[in-house]
Amino acid sequence: MWLPGGCASRCVLSSFGRRIFGFSFHLPSARTCNTAAFMPEAAGFEGVSSRSALQEFSVASSEGFWAAVARQRLSWISPFHTVQDCDLSRGKIKWFEGGKLNVSVNCLDRHVHTCPERVALIWERDEPGSEVKVTYRQLLETTCRVGNLLRRHGVKRGDCVTIYMPPCPLAVASMLACARIGAAHNVVFAGFSAEALAERIRDAQSSTIITVNQGVRGGKVTELKKTVDTAVQSCPAVQQVFVAMRTENPVVMTARDVHMEEEMLKEDVVCEPAAMDSEDTLFLLYTSGSTGKPKGLVHTQAGYLLYAALTHRYVFDYHDGDVFGCVADIGWITGHSYSVYGPLANGGTTVLFESTPIYPDPGRYWETVQRLKINQFYGAPTAIRLLLKYGDQWVHKYDRSTLKTLGSVGEPINTEAWEWYHRVVGDGRCPVVDTWWQTETGGICIAPRPSDPDAEIVPGMAMRPFFGIKPVLMDTEGNVVTSNNTSGALCIAQPWPGMARTIHKNHQRFTETYCQPYPGYFFTGDGAYRSQEGYYQITGRLDDVINVSGHRIGTAEIEDVVNQCSSVAESAVVGYSHNIKGQGVYVFVVLKKSVEVQEANVSKQLNDMVSKKIAKYACPDCIQFVRRLPKTRSGKIMRRVLRKVVECELNGLGDLSTLDDPAVVQEIIEGHRDLLSKQQPR
Repeated sequence: MWLPGGCASRCVLSSFGRRIFGFSFHLPSARTCNTAAFMPEAAGFEGVSSRSALQEFSVASSEGFWAAVARQRLSWISPFHTVQDCDLSRGKIKWFEGGKLNVSVNCLDRHVHTCPERVALIWERDEPGSEVKVTYRQLLETTCRVGNLLRRHGVKRGDCVTIYMPPCPLAVASMLACARIGAAHNVVFAGFSAEALAERIRDAQSSTIITVNQGVRGGKVTELKKTVDTAVQSCPAVQQVFVAMRTENPVVMTARDVHMEEEMLKEDVVCEPAAMDSEDTLFLLYTSGSTGKPKGLVHTQAGYLLYAALTHRYVFDYHDGDVFGCVADIGWITGHSYSVYGPLANGGTTVLFESTPIYPDPGRYWETVQRLKINQFYGAPTAIRLLLKYGDQWVHKYDRSTLKTLGSVGEPINTEAWEWYHRVVGDGRCPVVDTWWQTETGGICIAPRPSDPDAEIVPGMAMRPFFGIKPVLMDTEGNVVTSNNTSGALCIAQPWPGMARTIHKNHQRFTETYCQPYPGYFFTGDGAYRSQEGYYQITGRLDDVINVSGHRIGTAEIEDVVNQCSSVAESAVVGYSHNIKGQGVYVFVVLKKSVEVQEANVSKQLNDMVSKKIAKYACPDCIQFVRRLPKTRSGKIMRRVLRKVVECELNGLGDLSTLDDPAVVQEIIEGHRDLLSKQQPR
C-alpha cells in the first residue's frame, strides 16, 4: 500500500461542563454570542445578531447567504455569475453557474500553501496501534501521481472511475485524483458482492476500476481483487483494473490489471488541475430505492463541496487543530462528506477507520479516541447500541478527555442509546448531535447544532434545520401542516447547494421519486414529528426501504433475490424493530407446491443468495414460511399488514375487508407466534 509517512503536533482542547436536566440538557450561557466571530460572513447580513437569526436569514435570503458563503469559503478559478437557477417542480437544480473551480485544489493545494506539514489523514488501520499519518503535502503528491497515472492510461474529463477499496489514504487520493483531472468517481462499499459491484460498474459506464488485493477488517481478510475479477466478467466495458497492495499476499494479475504502486512511482508529483464548471459531476453514489434497482445519485462540484464543508464546520463545532473521527466507511455518503470532502475542504485532520467497533475488543473506539486524541466522534446508533450492551467498563478504561462533540448518523438514535452515549462516553459534558440527512441531501440537514450556545438538546431528536434548510410537514392530502405537535411526510421547501442533481441516466426517476409526490417540494421519503417547541424528530421511512445498521436497502431488491430461488413461489420482505441494528429484515416465503424441500435448507440457501448478490448486511434476520400472502383482490401484497404482524401490533391491523381472503392473516399470525417460540430473530 502506498503509505507516505509523516507526523504532526497534536492539540488537546478542553471542553466546558454540561448538565443534564430531565430529558434535555443545556449548555450554560457564557457571554453573548458574537455572530460575526461565529460566521464572518454574517457581518454583511443586516439585522443578524444571533445564530437563530442567522438561520432565519439563510432561509429568507437564501441567495444572499449562499453567495456570501461560497465566495468566502471556496477558491474559484472563475467567479460565478448566477447564485441559483432552480425549479423543484421539474427537478431543475443549478447553483453557482458560471463559476469554475477544482475540488482537489480546494481540499489540498490551498492548505499546502499555508500548512504543508499539517496532518490531513490519520489512517486507523485494522491492527490497533499501527496508524499512519499523511500530511497535506504528502496527500497532494500522492493525488497528483494517481491523477497523472489515470491520465496516462486514457482516463479523461467526464469519465467515471469505479473505486472498490476499504478506507485508506490511497482510496482518498484516488477520489481526489479523479476530481483533479475532471473524472467522476463511483465509490462502491467494499462489502458489496460481485453482482452488486458489477451492476454499479455497468450503470456508471466505468471502463476503469481501482481496487486492492485484499481487505482487512476485524482481523479477517477479504478477497477484494477476486470479487472485482468476478464482477468484470459481466462488465465488457472495463478496460483496466488498478490493483494496490493492502497486504503482502500476491494475487493473480491478468492482462487488464495494473500494479498501481509500481506505476505511480513513474509519475510526477505535479498534476495540472482541470478547471471544472460548478455543475459538472463530481461523483456518483448508489443508494437503494423502493424498486429493485439501485439509484446512481449525481453530486456536482461547487455546491456539494461548500455544503459538506459548512456542515462539517458548524454542526460539529470543528476548529483548526481538532482531530475529526468519523468512523463511517468511504463507500457511503457519510464517508464522502465527513471523512473526506468536508474535513479536507476545511483544512482539517480526519480519521479513516478501517476496523470494527469490537475488534480486538469492545473498547476499540475509545482506545482509538485516546491514542489519536480525537475531538469530534461521529458514529452510528447501531454501533452505540451494540457497545452499550458490553457495559461501561470498556469506555471507562480509556481517556476520552479530548472529546468535545459526539455525533450520531444513519438512523434515529433511541433515547437509551443517546443517554448512554452522552453520560458514559461523553462524561455528561459533550453535546450529542443526532444528525438527519441522506445520500440525496449531500450533507446534514437537521441537527441540534449549530444553535445559540444556551439552546437545549433533546435526546433522540434531530431538532433544528441547518442554514438554508426549510423543512415542512405534509398531510395525506398534500397540504403543508403549519401546526406543531403533529406528524407528516418530511419535505424540504427550497433547494440548497448540497442536494443531488439527478439520478444517473434517469432524470425521470429522480423527478418522480423526489419532486412529483409534493410538487414544488423535495420529498425525503421519511416521516417526521414536530414537537410543540418546533423541533423535528424523524419517525422512519414512508416507502419500502429498510434501514439496516444505517444502510438503506430496498425491500424489492431483497425480494428479487429471494424469488430467484428455484423453491420459492413468491415472497414479501418487511422491516421490523431490531434492538441492535435499528431495523431487521423479515422475509415471508411461499414455497412452490411441487417442490419438497426442508425449510432449514431453503433458509440457508436464501441467506447465501442474498449475501452473494447484495451484501451480508442485507441477509434476512428471520424467514417465515407461509402457505400464502395477504393480498388485495387486485393481487397487491398487503405489506402494511405483514409489518403489523411482525411488530406484534395486532390491534393496528386495520380494515382487512379488502383482502381476497382475510383468513390468511390469522394463519400468518399463528405462524409468527410459533416462530417466536422457537427462535428470536437475530
